[in-house]
Amino acid sequence: MKTTKKSQVMTGVLGIIFLTLSLSFAGCSKDEVSTADLTSENVDEKVATINYTYDDVFMDVACNCVDSMPVEALSQAETDALLLMREEEMLAHDVYIGLYSLYTKPVFLNISKSETAHSNAVKALLDKYQLIDPAANHVTGVFSNPTLQSLYTALITQGSASLLDGLIVGATIEDLDIYDLENLLTLVDNEDITIVFNNLDRGSRNHLRSFYANILYNQGTYVPQYISQEEFDSIIGSPHETGNASGTCIY
Repeated sequence: MKTTKKSQVMTGVLGIIFLTLSLSFAGCSKDEVSTADLTSENVDEKVATINYTYDDVFMDVACNCVDSMPVEALSQAETDALLLMREEEMLAHDVYIGLYSLYTKPVFLNISKSETAHSNAVKALLDKYQLIDPAANHVTGVFSNPTLQSLYTALITQGSASLLDGLIVGATIEDLDIYDLENLLTLVDNEDITIVFNNLDRGSRNHLRSFYANILYNQGTYVPQYISQEEFDSIIGSPHETGNASGTCIY
């Protein structure tokens, strides 16, 4: 089992708390997205991106495939990674639900549903390896991990300032998720965990594309805080990823 870069993951989680409390952004927002506002030959795709109307079925496929893969020995790093990602995905869901209650924008509600699928996929791994679920009987906005608890409070505070701030919070969460997952993938070698984490990473890239499109639409900007500018540019410059949505367990 690999044990390098573990500290980078928690550094990223801790760092976002100070980042969200210190950053301030300005910009104006619009109430609704209409096809008349989108000057592109591919209007349907732009509307889907703005509202995130995609069906991320590849996460359900990954979740369903977990039990068909062998049970392998868990390292402590892998155990810690599963516990962290179970609540980190739940945190993203709870923040987006909170922001949707403020702004009623489809992107928040629709991505929150994807985050539920993400968290459920990690839960399937916890069950398979008989690990105690840190999010059992979860109450919205309440986390057993104190770092994530502080992070949730900071994100809600920042996102409540304005719609644009809320969208930037969304981009920041996905930026951090990608960073964490890419580092965690260097620590795990179990096939089932690797497949689920790769799908979580794909989902986060898709979410980042939508939040960034919304930020631009609302005349704002976003500079990546965790992944490199080069990686960020590559993500937002590429289309929505569908992954393996065939219903099979081949990845």
